[in-house]
Order: sequence, then structure tokens, then C-alpha cells
Amino acid sequence: MAQQHDLFDDIIDISKGFESLKDPLGGLTDAFLGNTDPKAPEWNPADYKERPRANSLPCLACKSEKSSCKKCVDICPVDAIEIEDGGIEIRDTCRKCGLCVAACPTEAFVSPRLQPKKFYDAVARAAASHETAYVTCTRALRRIPKENEVVIACVGDVTAETWFSILVDYPNVSVYLPLGICDKCKNSQGEEMLGDAIATAEEWAGAGMGLEVEQKALTCKKRREFERKEFMDNIMRTTGLTVSKLNPATAAIASVAQRLKDHSSQISQLERTLARATGTTTQKRRRILTQGRQLMLSTLQSNPELAENIRVTTPECDFAKCTMCGECVRVCPTHACDLIGAGRFALEPAFCIGCGLCVEVCEEHALAMVEHDGSELVVPDPEAEKKAADAAKAHAEAEKAKAEAKKKISAALDKVEKLAD
Repeated sequence: MAQQHDLFDDIIDISKGFESLKDPLGGLTDAFLGNTDPKAPEWNPADYKERPRANSLPCLACKSEKSSCKKCVDICPVDAIEIEDGGIEIRDTCRKCGLCVAACPTEAFVSPRLQPKKFYDAVARAAASHETAYVTCTRALRRIPKENEVVIACVGDVTAETWFSILVDYPNVSVYLPLGICDKCKNSQGEEMLGDAIATAEEWAGAGMGLEVEQKALTCKKRREFERKEFMDNIMRTTGLTVSKLNPATAAIASVAQRLKDHSSQISQLERTLARATGTTTQKRRRILTQGRQLMLSTLQSNPELAENIRVTTPECDFAKCTMCGECVRVCPTHACDLIGAGRFALEPAFCIGCGLCVEVCEEHALAMVEHDGSELVVPDPEAEKKAADAAKAHAEAEKAKAEAKKKISAALDKVEKLAD
């Protein structure tokens, strides 16, 4: 339902008019005279690209020569990656496209700009403050991005887990990718990776991702509630008046920063919950939660009904074949599997990324990857459960009080009727 235009919207529109009166020519003079602002940023595609760093510790191929994983090598468009003698080398021919970051299942390649949480936050800021936020690449945009446009080296640099969290939390996000823009790009597999990742995320989320193919169709309009919040915050700073005194409804709107802070707090609480419950193996190894998995689990924690949409593959053990050698536990990059009790194979699904290395190193073929839904990925939220329990208790007490009050009133009315008779 469309919101009605009220007094505050009128005031905001008037204030915009005053701002334009300060410079009625709107920079027209500078355009005619050829004057430019020396401090104005200039478009440079290199500003949105960075060479990834490699960490051989979680790398599957570095952990075991039996690993068949060569995803980073296969995806690199210029053959700049070499894995040899338990280490990863990134040659100087690297194009800084970032595809290796998204392709690696263990997050062995690190690019600060493409870290799942950092990318999520960048998109969240744009989506929470604007009616539509766009994710695009340098080849597609070719200009300084606006505040609601998030630019990365290649649109294939984002994993399905990250897209899933964004799609569920911010349905007003679209990808901007003009038709044919990928055809002549050297990052030939980027479009395919984007398609696969978004298709998976859409299936998991049960919703579709927006796609824009024409630059003239891109908009940069702030959400009304955010615009009102900015206006009221400015009044508070300049006059000292509190927002709540001016408009209680506006004061109730959480700022973008607070929303991101709450999301980070939720992830931290999720990590603490998992750490207390299953954070270490019997060999005292600390289990590792990748950033992409953190985002996915936090989204499922808030939307547990989506777990049935998710398809994951995890190892299952045929205990008749298992010799309890422990090789699977030794090579697991996230320490998701363990030998418990008398050496029985066990798995913590929240930490398992489905890489399959445990299956590849098992000489007895006791392990096999099995596909199932994501119901085991839903991590209980103790705080939410406590709040729900407290609310249920308060509701029960209120209903009890109402019943007692009704009983007393009925008794009093009976007495009045008897006296009247």
C-alpha cells in the first residue's frame, strides 16, 4: 500500500528547493567555462579491483595430494594460479578479477573487497537507504557509482550463500548487467558463475533476483523512511530537539548503521552459540565457520522455514567399512568431522562445506557424499527462544488475570441480582 504524502514530506521537498536555490545554475557555468573540481573523484576501474591473497592452510589441494579440487586453477582466465608443494602461487599475470575467491569452497583466497560480510554490508547500506540497490561490474558501469550502486571486479565474484542472505534480507537488490557485456570480457566464466550462484540463491530463498540491462533505467531514489530519518536527524543536530518529540513514528525507524550492527551482533551470537555447543572436536581442534556459512546460518536462523528449500551435500559413513583411521578428521579444512566415543565418525553439519575431501582420502570408501535439505543448518537462537518463552509466559499470566477478573465480576453481578430479587 502506498504511503500518503504528509506534512513532513512537504517540508523535505521545500528544503530540497531551498538547496537548489543556493546554486540556481546547477553548475551550468562551470560546464560552459570548462571548470572542473580538482577534488572530484575520477572513474578508474582499477579502484574496484584488487589482487587476492592466498592462504594454503584451508586449501584442499594443499592439504592432500588425493584432492581433486582445482577450482581456482580452472576458473582463472589467465592461468595465474599454481598449486605446488603444498603452497599456492599467484603470478603477476593476475587480472584481479576475483573469480578464484568465489570459486574456492574453503575461502582460501582472500580479497578484502569481496569478503562475504563486507560485501553484504555494502549492499545492505545501499538497499536499506534506497528504493533499489544495484550490484554491477566495472565493464558494465564505466562511471563513478552512485550511492546505491555497488561495483565489483566481476559479477561472478559473489557466492550463492552470500546472494541468498542478500536476497532474503533485501529483496530490493538488482543486478545491473547490459546484454552482451560479458561476451567480450576476458573473465569468460564470470557470467556463468553469476547465473549458477543466483539460480541457487533464488531456489533457496524462494524469490527472484532483479535484473536491469539498460543504464537509463537505473534509479537513485532514497527510501522515504530513510529520507525522513535523515531530515529529522539533521534537525536534531542543529536544534537540539529530540526526534521523538517531533515525530514518534520517525524515531522508531532504525538507522542503517543500527541495522548492520544488529546483523553483526546476530552473527557473533550465532558463533558463540555454536562454540559453546560444538565449537571444538574431541582432539581440541577449533571448528571453523566460513564467512559465507555465517551469513547463510544467520539468515536461516531468522527464516527457518527456508531450510527445506536448501540442498546441501555432506558425508555419511558406512560403519561396517570404517577402520577409524582418522584421516578424514585430519584433512577436514573446517574440522567439521570427528571421531567420538570408541572412534565412531561424527559430523557437525553447520561447519561442513561439502568439499568432499574426507571422501577422497578414505581408502576404505567408508564415506559417501549424500544430498539432503538444510534442516540441520538451523541453529537455535537462545535469546530469541528466551524472549518467546517470556512473551508466552506474560501472555498466559495476562489471560489468567483476565479470567480471574471475569470470575470476580460474574460473582459480583450474581450478588447484585440476588439483592435485587
